[in-house]
Amino acid sequence: MTPSDPTPPDRPSDETTADPLHDLDAYVALPRVGGLALSPAGDRLVTSVQSLDPQRTRWVSALWEVDPTGERPARRLTRSAKGEGGATFAPDGSVLFVSGRPDPASDDDDDEQALLWQLPAGGGEARVVGSRPGGIGGVRVARTTAGLVTLSSTFPSSTDEESEAATRKARKEGKVSAILHESAPVRYWDHDLGPATPRLFGGTLPDAGDDARVELRDLTPAVGRALESAGAEGSWDLSPDGSFVLTSWDVRERGGFRQGLARVDVATGEQRLLLDDPESEYASPSISPDGQRAALVRYVRSTPTDPGDQRLVLLDLDSGELRDLSGDWDHWPAGELRWTPDGTALLLHADEDGRSPVFRCEVATGEFTRLTHDDFAYSDVQVSPDGAVVYALRTSYAEPARPVRLDATTPDQESVPLRGPAEPPALPGRLVDVETTAEDGTRVRSWLCLPEGASADAPAPLLLWIHGGPLGSWNAWSWRWNPWLAVSRGYAVLLPDPALSTGYGLDFVARGWGAWGAAPYTDLMAATDAAVARDDVDETRTAAMGGSFGGYMANWVAGHTDRFDAIVTHASLWALDQFGPTTDMPSYWAREMTEQMALENSPHRFVDDVVSPVLVIHGDKDYRVPIGEGLRLWAELAARAEAEDGSMPHKFLYFPDENHWVLTPNHAKLWYATVFAFLDHHVLGGAWVTPELLR
Repeated sequence: MTPSDPTPPDRPSDETTADPLHDLDAYVALPRVGGLALSPAGDRLVTSVQSLDPQRTRWVSALWEVDPTGERPARRLTRSAKGEGGATFAPDGSVLFVSGRPDPASDDDDDEQALLWQLPAGGGEARVVGSRPGGIGGVRVARTTAGLVTLSSTFPSSTDEESEAATRKARKEGKVSAILHESAPVRYWDHDLGPATPRLFGGTLPDAGDDARVELRDLTPAVGRALESAGAEGSWDLSPDGSFVLTSWDVRERGGFRQGLARVDVATGEQRLLLDDPESEYASPSISPDGQRAALVRYVRSTPTDPGDQRLVLLDLDSGELRDLSGDWDHWPAGELRWTPDGTALLLHADEDGRSPVFRCEVATGEFTRLTHDDFAYSDVQVSPDGAVVYALRTSYAEPARPVRLDATTPDQESVPLRGPAEPPALPGRLVDVETTAEDGTRVRSWLCLPEGASADAPAPLLLWIHGGPLGSWNAWSWRWNPWLAVSRGYAVLLPDPALSTGYGLDFVARGWGAWGAAPYTDLMAATDAAVARDDVDETRTAAMGGSFGGYMANWVAGHTDRFDAIVTHASLWALDQFGPTTDMPSYWAREMTEQMALENSPHRFVDDVVSPVLVIHGDKDYRVPIGEGLRLWAELAARAEAEDGSMPHKFLYFPDENHWVLTPNHAKLWYATVFAFLDHHVLGGAWVTPELLR
């Protein structure tokens, strides 16, 4: 690991001196870095840092500048109670960002819509340069002109800004929240879809020093619901000269939609569907510097017996020719695709063996070079104007995200940390790689977080922590699922990548496809066997836990083995026949979840075999795994375990206003406090102590 960099004089910090990976108050106060933008001249990087507000009840983001040379300390650029995000640079070097801070020119104190702000390149006060009644979403700025395009949520009846504002005012004053749905889906993760839907708006930034605002023109007035995926995932791009947009385009089909690719002319609003394939979907378009080609990800759609694939492809915008670049590169591209300035190569990252390296793909040949060879996962890749340097955020289970730089062509290098706005906290233990062989001979690997002092004389109790997805990997620091909080309390935490995990090739995913209770389960048990075989891990004191699909697996584990002293299941799938039609994206899950698959792999069928105490956790606003899953799981456990006096070994932690994740600081603290109280009681044999504020 690289030694800590000098501390910036005004870096965000925890006000207490407590160990932030043990004390929950100090933990939620740790600054959290995310996002990265590079100036056109390559001399400035901007990132976002989340920190607690003065009331310590929510996290607020601010923008910080990072020196690309690594010489100067990071410095804070913005401060407001509402926070700032979505930073991007204009061609003149000014920083554009989105914030819900009040508009100085508005007399509506209740208006909290996100506005577009501009911070001059030379410093000074930020000013509002763009607004819409439905707020400003993602912003793309042309590289060679002052043109920009943004997304904004707009009612179908809206014909101009005045009619949009009037509709919103009438609904707000009338306390109307009803939505009339006429097609599926109706929800997404934690919010309802409609009645407003995303539209694209184009405009031109005013000259520096001009008090004028961008006049935003509606480019897609009759778009319907075609831009919902682009709005949710940010899957669109603006050409370097600002003349056209490439965007994911939702094409309706029975039960839902598929994602095609459309071109929208900024001057005329003309729309043309470039790609639409019933067997594929297209996302993450990135237009080449000359505007002639686009790199994008082609998702080969899954079936009940085939997980599909994710391919890097190149689209010629003149001829329409689509060329596969992935070849025999058995990886799934992730995040945004970045062109080198000369248009000869693409920079991207992809999961690989519990890491996520940066790769370079030569466009002419499809040759891939792995640029990083270390234990980190990379994201937010940026390329310098001369194409020589790559900047990114890197993270692992050894440290949270921090900005780094690396050479754009050297293979298998280690990145160099820059002087970011936050330093990684000291870990209460060490991180090791654990490998084993599954029943079918497949290699299965895991991260194991061991507490200080764990040894043959003092073996640590084991906590098996199962990742969600199910298509995912334990390769990056998570503030939400942080194993070090458990390690600081003396637990060894096992983070396995079983069948269905990414970063091990398509065949590894296929091993568990349509058979969630088979290889994923046996891989988890094999990984657990390998961990408890160590002399510094105590095989007599163990627990299993997971969230989302990890919660599903925790439920499956509970019904198939009694080896664990406790089970923690968060936002978990319980009855698959119920989950499939009630989740926010039923058409996606239906591709894999046939009636037979749902029956064979549903944990609820094995409720009579559950003997381990179970802590059920669920949020009522969870639309991905609806609350009905948690309620039914709790009811069926209680019906079998409740004593005459009403007591039982199981517990249910319910959050009425949280969603799939627990996103507020005090609820996060209660989540961890309840989990550790449950584990300490059942694994360590301590008395049950109800966490404060839950008593």
